[in-house]
Amino acid sequence: MLDLNEFGSIRISLASPDLIREWANGEVKKPETINYRTLKPEIEGLFCERIFGPSKDWECSCGKYKRVRYKGIVCDKCGVEVTRSKVRRERMGHIELAAPVSHIWYFKGIPSRMGLILDMSPRLLERVLYFASYVVLDPGDTGLAYKQILTEAEYREAREKYGSAFRAGMGAEAIKELLCQIDVDALAKELREEVENTTGQRRTRAIRRLEVAEAFRKSGNRPEWMILDVIPVIPPDLRPMVQLDGGRFATCDLNDLYRRVINRNNRLKRLLELGAPDIIVRNEKRMLQEAVDALIDNGRRGRPVTGPGNRALKSLSDMLKGKQGRFRQNLLGKRVDYSGRSVIVVGPELKLYQCGLPKEMALELFKPFVMKKLVQDGHAHNIKSAKKMVERVRDEVWDVREEVIQEHPVLLNRAPTLHRLGIQAFEPVLV
Repeated sequence: MLDLNEFGSIRISLASPDLIREWANGEVKKPETINYRTLKPEIEGLFCERIFGPSKDWECSCGKYKRVRYKGIVCDKCGVEVTRSKVRRERMGHIELAAPVSHIWYFKGIPSRMGLILDMSPRLLERVLYFASYVVLDPGDTGLAYKQILTEAEYREAREKYGSAFRAGMGAEAIKELLCQIDVDALAKELREEVENTTGQRRTRAIRRLEVAEAFRKSGNRPEWMILDVIPVIPPDLRPMVQLDGGRFATCDLNDLYRRVINRNNRLKRLLELGAPDIIVRNEKRMLQEAVDALIDNGRRGRPVTGPGNRALKSLSDMLKGKQGRFRQNLLGKRVDYSGRSVIVVGPELKLYQCGLPKEMALELFKPFVMKKLVQDGHAHNIKSAKKMVERVRDEVWDVREEVIQEHPVLLNRAPTLHRLGIQAFEPVLV
């Protein structure tokens, strides 16, 4: 698992099915959240303590082991590890899908990465993924072409004509088979030649396809990972369920979206075990695909899944994107120390790279640097006494501040910051 305290950067990338299973602590098999009588998480459910860890610090689910002295012991009765409850913020689960489904970001994004690497139009790809058309996987000795799209009527006609001499499929399983057959290195080489030898629209399309092929090659990702066999379940404390005053529960939208996926997945497993007719299985696979689409990015394709009051449910993508998303609201939206705001006024005497800075404001902005300099120059014995000197504004502080601001630019931001020129560095001049 990722070290939560030490990392240099974050990159959103494809994860292989094996990596998702490696992240997970167990498989979520039931759509239930908590038992409304005992108010304890259901076993193998979305809040299961065996998978995600205990709800209370140093206490297993059944209460057999309590206190920190049993740290690390897995209860033989309830199967819950005795540890801190904060692990419920980091431990993940997974759902094993009964049938593969496509990842909507890679199929529905602009441009469609799946469409580009397969050299298929997004419209035809959508028809195959949602069980409206067939795609030829192996033409055999027939007049059909590899990756040719067939409607239901055309497929029946071809079956009557050629029998079992060819193979065709539909849904994410068929697309996964096509993606597995792609050799990214050979494709990149072929596309480079096409870019050199063609012109116009064909060259433009080849360049776009080459960009995707090169991205797969450099990142080490495989194209078939765009089709999901297993889905990660995020930690339960990141999708909480809280009890309200009247005894009712308020829950995060993600729990409803995960519940839809698990219900449809379990129903599909049961239909496959019973040997249900092909048309029923196909419809259930399509519904599973739509449930996973809604979980990843609700409303990207078709009508969004709604909750009470006809409100669209917030999917995983909605939690990340936009002004209220994780990046802009929580990571970039933090309060900043040693910063200030003021009304901007003209200063004709200043150079183009300078800005006037009030003396008191400069002292606050450069406080850590001033304190360090006071200790270095022997005006203060330690940081604590240097801090007191700055707060009492002794005479030595002003002289040190003059030295500190030399070759120490300040960043000025003028809202709204719509492009990179909205934030620039200036040399401060005390006014």
